[in-house]
Amino acid sequence: MIFLVCYVCFGSLYPLRDTLAVEPSLLLQPGNHIAYIGNTMADRMQHHGWLETYLHALFPRHALTFRNLGFAADQVAERPRSANFGDANQWLTKCKADVVFCFFGYNEALRGPSKLPKFESELTKMIREMRSQQYQGQSPPRLVLFSPIAHENLSSPHLPDGKQNNENLKQYTNAMQRVCSEQGVRFVDLFTTSQALYQRQAQPLTINGIHLTESGNKLFAAEIIHQLFSLPPPKDSGQLTKLRDAVLEKNFYWFNRYRVVDGFNVYGARSKLAWHGQSNADVMRREMEVFDVMTINRDQRVWAIAQGGDLTIADDNLPPLLKVKTNKPGPLQDESFTYLGGEAAIEKMEVADGMQVNLFASEEQFPRLVNPVQMAVDPDSRLWASVWPSYPHWNPTEPRRDALVILPDEDRDGKADACIVFADELNSVTGFEFWGGGVLVAAPPEIWFLKDTDGDDRADVKIRMLQGVSSADIHHTANAMLIGPDGWLYWSRGVFNIANFETPTTTYRSKISGVHRFNPRTFEVELHFPIGPNPHGNVFDRWGFQFANDGTSGKGSYVNIGKGIGNKLWFEKRVRPVAATGILSSSHFPRGNEGNFLICNTIGFLGVLQHKVNIRGADITATEIEPILVSSDENFRPVDLEIGGDGALYIADWHNALIGHMQHNMRDPNRDHEHGRIYRVTYPGRDLLEPPKMKGKPIPAVCEFLFARENSTRYRARLELTGRDSQEVIAAVRAFAARLDPRQDALDRDEAQALLECLWIFAEQRSPDMDLVKKVFQAKEPRVRAAAIRTLGQWGQQVDDWEETLLAAASDSSALVRAEAVKAAVSFSGRMAAEIVFEVASRPLDPELKTVITYADTRLNVPAVIHALVRSDKPLSSAAHNYILAHAPVDDLLRLKPTERVFRAILARHEATPKQLDDALSELATMKRAQKNEILIDLIEQSSKKMGSNLARLGNLLIQKPSASLQKSVNRIRSLAEHGDSAAVRRLGYAGWLKASGSSDPFLTASRQQASLRDFLKAVPTVRLRNSDELFTKIRPLIFALPQNLSNGSDGIDLVQQGVQIDLFYPHTTGVSLKNLAELKPHSRGLSDNFTIRAPKAILRNRFALRFTGLIDIQVSGEYTFYLASDDGSHLYLDRHQVIDNDGPHGIAEKSGSVELSAGLHPISVTYCNHKGDAGLQVAWEGPGFSKQAIPANQLTVANGESLHDVAIAALASIPGHEEEKFSDFASLLAAGRQRPAAIKALSALPQQDWPAN
Repeated sequence: MIFLVCYVCFGSLYPLRDTLAVEPSLLLQPGNHIAYIGNTMADRMQHHGWLETYLHALFPRHALTFRNLGFAADQVAERPRSANFGDANQWLTKCKADVVFCFFGYNEALRGPSKLPKFESELTKMIREMRSQQYQGQSPPRLVLFSPIAHENLSSPHLPDGKQNNENLKQYTNAMQRVCSEQGVRFVDLFTTSQALYQRQAQPLTINGIHLTESGNKLFAAEIIHQLFSLPPPKDSGQLTKLRDAVLEKNFYWFNRYRVVDGFNVYGARSKLAWHGQSNADVMRREMEVFDVMTINRDQRVWAIAQGGDLTIADDNLPPLLKVKTNKPGPLQDESFTYLGGEAAIEKMEVADGMQVNLFASEEQFPRLVNPVQMAVDPDSRLWASVWPSYPHWNPTEPRRDALVILPDEDRDGKADACIVFADELNSVTGFEFWGGGVLVAAPPEIWFLKDTDGDDRADVKIRMLQGVSSADIHHTANAMLIGPDGWLYWSRGVFNIANFETPTTTYRSKISGVHRFNPRTFEVELHFPIGPNPHGNVFDRWGFQFANDGTSGKGSYVNIGKGIGNKLWFEKRVRPVAATGILSSSHFPRGNEGNFLICNTIGFLGVLQHKVNIRGADITATEIEPILVSSDENFRPVDLEIGGDGALYIADWHNALIGHMQHNMRDPNRDHEHGRIYRVTYPGRDLLEPPKMKGKPIPAVCEFLFARENSTRYRARLELTGRDSQEVIAAVRAFAARLDPRQDALDRDEAQALLECLWIFAEQRSPDMDLVKKVFQAKEPRVRAAAIRTLGQWGQQVDDWEETLLAAASDSSALVRAEAVKAAVSFSGRMAAEIVFEVASRPLDPELKTVITYADTRLNVPAVIHALVRSDKPLSSAAHNYILAHAPVDDLLRLKPTERVFRAILARHEATPKQLDDALSELATMKRAQKNEILIDLIEQSSKKMGSNLARLGNLLIQKPSASLQKSVNRIRSLAEHGDSAAVRRLGYAGWLKASGSSDPFLTASRQQASLRDFLKAVPTVRLRNSDELFTKIRPLIFALPQNLSNGSDGIDLVQQGVQIDLFYPHTTGVSLKNLAELKPHSRGLSDNFTIRAPKAILRNRFALRFTGLIDIQVSGEYTFYLASDDGSHLYLDRHQVIDNDGPHGIAEKSGSVELSAGLHPISVTYCNHKGDAGLQVAWEGPGFSKQAIPANQLTVANGESLHDVAIAALASIPGHEEEKFSDFASLLAAGRQRPAAIKALSALPQQDWPAN
């Protein structure tokens, strides 16, 4: 039976519309299955439940089934999912959809009007494809398309007013209406409706202009009911509330099934891991079947309530869960493990000298303290913890125990007084941080804002702030949450997770592992720093310098730039995996511990490592010192640490016999769900601190805590102010800052640091203040000045009058400050921003400064600025002139006033043409009133001492000179040959000498030593002599034997091979350092032209390792940078010292390292391993006179390198004529089995017409 619902008038809220424009009402049939698809609008509707509730109330006997397949940021043609999640048609088929509610258009509209035709085409295609399906097996689905809502103007200084957005949204709404009309699809215009609703309501209907509040969703549900069925919504009543509660409960089960966390173990690649013939997929998919049945059971209760009754849910029809057998049995009879009590476990710990440990809290006193993941301390010095007993995710047959708990210690005895459950029945809380008077909580796939408004320590405000936090790999999703000095919420996120977010200005998607951030005032999201594969640990030090860590590899990086750019190692990794990091900042501990970097490691080394932080120019590094704590209890798993209000160090212990997501079945019975501890480390004999109490105190009183020596106390003061009225905060903090002197930095009253904290409060409040930046920049401590400039860069063009301050920073005595000036300049534009780069570049540079200058050069397009500068009439600053001379192309240099420095700059350019070089040489000689050759030889001598010089081009210019011209400078040229400080210079000298005076004198001189003879022979192919017969006669004997005075017994006949030796290790599961591989026997060995992966196809996607070894021929002394890109891990060594460490499991990732190398042969080794899947390895270099490129095969040799005989063969082959003698000599070498590679190469170079007929 089909029900056609006609219009019934209930009051005047929904006036009758033009009946000619109203399409027939939507037809629903009993038993219909209705599915939602689309963007965040659709996703959020299931959590408010109003539309579904109204439909059940209006059609109580239809027994409608609703399934929400909404997904944050979905678009018609772009719906990213984690691996093997399933596409829309698969899920709609699973849901047996009869009717599909489609919510699209918002994210597409952000692309602007130019993409409208593409959107219309995509929408038409989607409609046609969906109508070609029969999801329920009988007929095509009936579609209803909903336009996006309008962007609401919340009149917030932090959010856009939506005007531009609405112009686009209107056009996309009209386009949707056109397509639906053409395709005969029901269309609901929510854009026009929302504009009217916004005008009528006194309270905002969205949280950020684009995402509806619960009350907003209720109003829109009513409007949808009206547009689809010409009916008003059911009136509020106790029965309607009961019905909605049942709908929300059902939706909760469905949400946890459809958006199940840790999907990578349910249906992704890790689901295939199996033990005892049973895989993760077997176990987890049975749980999904349980979720399905439990959802259906709750459907039935919804139907019962809709009809005026109720139904008790027994869940006695669930399929049984699969029994899992452990792959790591314990010693007890039931194969479980013994767990020490919290106090007894302390006896297994070794603590740093002078420190002691006590048990702060454990599951023994507080049964809810199970598997703590992250801790934080609130502004009243109470320790909070997120607990995760459901790991890896909630089993639907068990109670929901994941929670956020408070562990106060009001009597200050060093032990928790109670365990207060602030928020209960959460799911997989991976991180949290205080903000806005409440707490931001990561419960993927969402970030919540929870707040207690009545003082009972229970969350009574719960708002979904952000949706789209990927949960595919739950233990590597949003973790290490904290508020940065800039006011953004930072978190780390690992591989296999795919993020999709809608913001008021953009659609943000990311598959990149790294540190991400979210601004809770603007609702914007972005990638901050790439690091992986699975980052855990992210901290800011006293001055806002940031350090991120990878959990899987254990490696850490100084976040030197951010903005999606990285990464660089800042300490030598010794252990892995790392669960968390921290900074030890507490006056309770000795000064030697202050500011030290801490690492929590959870496998192998079970404890907390400690590193001393070092400042080296513009770079920051850390060196490991004595650990804080290490335990021999194999169940001890330190996963987080915090400095408490009392100044003690608190360590969270996950406490589990099993750890690791790949090593055991996700439901291994020995994964513990009943233990958890928090330990407290103190330093007896030193006073503990009075725990600060800030909550609710007047703002000036909170500001007094900005003088605290502890980073954590100052940080919590800033957090406390995030929840206060912004205008009051700005006024009070400005008044507080006005009384402070930036030059006063006493230990117990550091006014400069307090001023910096004030600056960061302004940053969090999004209230730029250039005067405050200038004041903080007067501090004596360079790191305070650097932090002020960093904040200036974050504000960028929101401030005026920045030029003088930034220019002063560019000339600061501290390299750290200068580096921040360069990074800040990127936030501005034009000549003045470029001047900052020029100024910094004119001062001493270290590798870190070079890195940031290269970054700024690209972002500011400095070459274009230079191009404009040299074409303008404006005078150049000294720094700009110096930078132009060092970096500008020749065409720009030629526009400068001709000076000696300009011509020297042209002569240093690798890209200069021979004519430009010769012209510049002529001009320089005229200015110096000297001979061109003498000037040229001067330049060659100077170039030989400079890295990246133009030596090769200058040398070529020299040997192109006529012999008569060179004879005038023969003594200086001879000096180059005999005394040049690099092989390249000596060979150049010999080439010039040969051309100037013939072969006799150079050959006699060179024949005294093997090294000089090699240089002479290398020079021969570079020069052309009028009479080369004499040269041929002198070199010819050398291909067979060396002169008696140079023979070393081997007669120079060591066999060599171009390329490198390659060793294959298979199977291989450990690291690939040279030390590790030296202890193993290769599976096989061979030769390769270069560093190319060579392994049998059968093992290319399995675990194997390679070791490449050989010699690299460095022709010019100088600094060389090597680049190593690999998937997975790799190392590069030169002269048996590690230059690059790119180890660990990860996708293709490149790292680099620089090293000074002298001319000659150097041992080079590259090691590589593939853990699983695709394999990839690329090695490149750059150095004096050349940019980044692959290492040429002719500069790589195996064994002892190129012999003198080989060099003589090449030299002889280059001399014109004498083809018959050459052929005979090279052939005889081959016949004798000597110098085969060199002889073959030389023979190949002879024209075949010159070969003997026989």
